[in-house]
Amino acid sequence: MTRRRGPLRVALTGGIGSGKSAALAAFAAEGAATLSADAVVHELSAPGKPAYRAIVKAFGSGVLATDGALDRAGLGEKVFRSASMLRKLERIVHPLVRREMRRRVSAARRPVVVVDVPLLFENGLETEYDLTLVVSAPRPLRLKRVMRRDGLSKASVERRMRAQLPPGEKEKRADIVLRNTGSLTSLRRSVREYQLAFDLIGHSLRRSTR
Repeated sequence: MTRRRGPLRVALTGGIGSGKSAALAAFAAEGAATLSADAVVHELSAPGKPAYRAIVKAFGSGVLATDGALDRAGLGEKVFRSASMLRKLERIVHPLVRREMRRRVSAARRPVVVVDVPLLFENGLETEYDLTLVVSAPRPLRLKRVMRRDGLSKASVERRMRAQLPPGEKEKRADIVLRNTGSLTSLRRSVREYQLAFDLIGHSLRRSTR
């Protein structure tokens, strides 16, 4: 890719339940600027926001909770049962999220910005970043984590997994594979080592683009 001015851009990705959020939090604790695509989606789909209005128009008021906010769990169940409905939702949300994330990444003032992008390779976004890092964990562990975290059935989690690239394919495409099979302390230790290297690269890039 063509190197742009600004911070070192690191895309963090991985399958559902792999530990992306924990890794992102660890990078933030080590001093990186961080951004979550899921958090941006939540912001843009809040009542009155552009994605919210478009989603309600496309899917009807049945996707709303009693308080008027999106029923995210219900919407998820609906779209992950139908490839065409999932594509419809993605056509609404992805352009808005991509534009907002580009703006925020460009505005980062730290040498390194780590961005959690769950569908990085699925949507061909890897060329927008300097490095790609995939968080990896065994499928049974990922299933257990998501079922416990989100209160979903095994079948529901597996439907979400099938909507993503297989972990092995993500690992082949990524520059870095971070294995998350141990404790949170172990994950944080690995992140600390990577962040030290990223900081060196980020500072070097800043000096070279002045």
